[in-house]
Amino acid sequence: MSLHARNQLMALTKDLLRTWERTRSVWKDSKADTFERDYIKELESSVNRAVHGMEKLDVILKKVRKDCG
Repeated sequence: MSLHARNQLMALTKDLLRTWERTRSVWKDSKADTFERDYIKELESSVNRAVHGMEKLDVILKKVRKDCG
């Protein structure tokens, strides 16, 4: 598993969240609240879980390579 992929996912998510903050500064209604709750917060949570999984998988793969290589 490539930590490059993890870093890229984190960087792209950070960029998306910065863009959302700029959008949110001008979109100030209940639909924006709903969008943020249903999509932005859910995406952020999903990315965090994915990154954690990628890190755990990286540790396992390193051990496999060491044990079998």
